[in-house]
Amino acid sequence: MPDSSAAFVGSIPANYDRHLGPLLFHQYADDLVERLVVRPGMRVLETACGTGIVTRRLVKHLGPDAALVATDLNQAMIDHARTQVAPNSMIEWIAADATSLPFGDRSFDAVVCQFGLMFYPDKAAGVAEAFRVLTPGGVHLFNVWYAIEHNEVARIADETVTAFFPDDPPRFYAVPYGFYDRNLIRSLLIDAGFERVDLDVVDKVGVSPSAADAATGYIEGNPMLNEILNRRPEALAEIKATLAHNIATRLGDHPVRSPLRAIVVTAHRSV
Repeated sequence: MPDSSAAFVGSIPANYDRHLGPLLFHQYADDLVERLVVRPGMRVLETACGTGIVTRRLVKHLGPDAALVATDLNQAMIDHARTQVAPNSMIEWIAADATSLPFGDRSFDAVVCQFGLMFYPDKAAGVAEAFRVLTPGGVHLFNVWYAIEHNEVARIADETVTAFFPDDPPRFYAVPYGFYDRNLIRSLLIDAGFERVDLDVVDKVGVSPSAADAATGYIEGNPMLNEILNRRPEALAEIKATLAHNIATRLGDHPVRSPLRAIVVTAHRSV
């Protein structure tokens, strides 16, 4: 699944976890994991596990006899995730492409993915792979961001960065905030073989300690950093400072509170 939007490498994983985790991901991770009904001895696959934000919650949520396989395309993200979770025989970490999983058919009782499907170049393949590795009665739980207009801090970040590059705007933000058509999502899942698909629009309020912290996350906690460095590296500090100012002006500071909206999906395999 090679794609520049998937290049979460270098310093990005640590900045992602520290600065974007509380602002964007922690509340939705709690929501996603709470939807997973735990059964004795269940085997769970997490795809696009990133820095382990959901992984850490799954460890606490699952029973002691469960098995958890956490995968991500980026070894750098897995390496950071491992530092955030105490050594645990329940977890197996594997670098793997979610659109071509290295597991046998009907290997897992649940497949969980937080804000990963948007990055798959072949989303139909990713959904089909989740179905393939699920046991009958298994569930695929995942979430995706709603349109950027409903995620205020992201909209501010996109407008700020675009203003610095009017002739060649970085397009990274279009990827995580570009896959929210509920009819399309449902069709992909039904076509893959899932029989029952539930989609919920879930609103949260993300919190960051400061506008500067949020700006660091949105600029240096994802591949936007590389898009800026490839265009005007000398502008990086100014872009971050401008973004922090814009966030503080529109969302407050110490702390920042931003409306968030995502779609949470529960898809069931019956046979």
